[in-house]
Amino acid sequence: MTEAAAEAGVDVVVSVVPDDPLGAAWARKITNAGREGVILVTSELTAQQRAQFAQSEIPLILIDPMNVPDESVPSIGATNFSGGMAATEHLLRLGHRHIAMIEGRHDALCNTARLHGYQAALSGAGITPDPQLIKPGAFRFEPAYEAAMELFALEEPPTAVFCGNDLEAFGVIEAARVNGLRVPEDVSVVGFDDTAAAATSAPPLTTVRQPFAEIGRAALRSLLRLAAGQPLDSHRMELATQLVVRASTAPPPDRT
Repeated sequence: MTEAAAEAGVDVVVSVVPDDPLGAAWARKITNAGREGVILVTSELTAQQRAQFAQSEIPLILIDPMNVPDESVPSIGATNFSGGMAATEHLLRLGHRHIAMIEGRHDALCNTARLHGYQAALSGAGITPDPQLIKPGAFRFEPAYEAAMELFALEEPPTAVFCGNDLEAFGVIEAARVNGLRVPEDVSVVGFDDTAAAATSAPPLTTVRQPFAEIGRAALRSLLRLAAGQPLDSHRMELATQLVVRASTAPPPDRT
């Protein structure tokens, strides 16, 4: 966003959305500051916030909103469903049939889409998704580590784990190490995001790449169009994800 703003000759002011469940006071502060537009990143837009921005006629763009936005509010994200499906299909092609998923936040739209992609890939392969293999991870290392410890303690543990993001995947890899399991020889792990640490982890992480830079640029340019009174071609934009295969995935071990 800042790169695109610099190219357009505008400035970006960064602030944090408070934990106030209504957020009306924060929205009033933003509108009173005389901003030309607002980009909300992975936040929940409340009715009070939306009303405040609409009343002040300040254009608003959402990036990966946590909740379902009003149809009148433009949003930009990635193809999370396709990404979850591609990650799971990659594991299926390797021969895995007992594939677990560690979710992100239950209230996040992107998490729901990734979960549905995972389930669709399994169903397409004739495999009924097993609720016992789906664990919460909250997009964080520690909950994912605990979830993986539970998975590895099952009578029939998974041979592969698809994670809601890379941080969760690192938690799974650590849990595998504690249990004496090798990645990918004993268990394969796939993340989501392709953060900077993914390529340098041990082993380098297979993950789904989100086009973060492109999303930021698209959000900034869309906001400038709205601020100039120009209409957008679409109020919902999804940029393509890409599976990046590295060394954390391999065919399942022979358990015979």
